[in-house]
Amino acid sequence: MSEHGWGPSSPDARGRAAPEEPGDTVWRLRSRACWQEAAELLRPAAEHDPTVALGRAELLIEQCLFTAAHWTQAEQALRFAEAVVASTEQRASAACARGFLAYLASVIGPRDRLDEAQAAFGRTSALLPPDAPGRPLLDFRRGLVAENLLRDRSAAWIAYRRAHDGAGERGDELLRSYTWRHLAALALSHGDRGHAREGFDASLRLREQLGFTVGVAPALAALAEVSEPAEAARLRAEAARLVQALGGVPVWLARQLGAVRAPAPPPDGRIGRETRGIIS
Repeated sequence: MSEHGWGPSSPDARGRAAPEEPGDTVWRLRSRACWQEAAELLRPAAEHDPTVALGRAELLIEQCLFTAAHWTQAEQALRFAEAVVASTEQRASAACARGFLAYLASVIGPRDRLDEAQAAFGRTSALLPPDAPGRPLLDFRRGLVAENLLRDRSAAWIAYRRAHDGAGERGDELLRSYTWRHLAALALSHGDRGHAREGFDASLRLREQLGFTVGVAPALAALAEVSEPAEAARLRAEAARLVQALGGVPVWLARQLGAVRAPAPPPDGRIGRETRGIIS
C-alpha cells in the first residue's frame, strides 16, 4: 500500500508490486489511469478481506482526484470498507481515506466538506501511535487541507516536511514524489526557485522511475513553472501529449494545458472551482 492505495512495494522503486498477483497487475493498471479495471480485479478479494477493501476504496478515490468524477462509486467502496474493517489500524486507514475523499470533494468536487475532512483526520490521528506506518500519509493529507482549504502555508510546510521524512524512512517513494512537489511549490511561493526546481525535478524523476505514468504529466507541468521559456514550452507540450494519450486525465491539468477538450462531468460530480495550484 502506498500514498493513494495499491502501489509499488519493492525497495528498488521500479514500480512493481509484490511478485504475486494481483498486486503487480493492479499497480500497472492504476499507473495507467485504469482505475475501474484495477478495482474490478480487487472486487472478489475485497468481499472478504478488509485490507483489500480499503485498497480498492483508495483506488477509486484516486480516480476522483484525476477525473473529478465518479464520486458515488468511491463513496460506496469506502462505506463498504468502513463496514468491514476490524483492527485499529484498519479503522485508522478508513478514516484517513474518508478525510481524503472529503478534501477532494471540497477542492474539485460537488461541495464543501472541510469539517468532515478535519474530523476524519482527527479520528485517524487518535487511532494511530506516533510511529505508526500510516502517519506519513496522514501528515501529507493534513498538509493538503492546510494548504488548499485553510490557506495556512506554514502549517502545510510542517505537515509536508513530516510526511516527507516519514516516507523516506519507510521507503515510500510514491508518497515522496508528492511531498517533493508540495514542498517545491511552497518554496516557489516564497520566491526560492532553486529549491523549487530541485523538488519538482526530484518528483518527476521518482514518478518516471516508479512507472507512475498518470502522475508524470502533472510533474512535467510543475517543473515547467521553474524552467527557462524554451524548456518550459517543451515540458508543457510533453505533458499535454501524455494527458491526451491517457484520455484527458488529470482533467484539471487538461484544462490548464488545453491538451484535450475536457469531457462533460457526469451527474455525480463536477469540478467545483478552478484549480490554480497543486491539489495533490
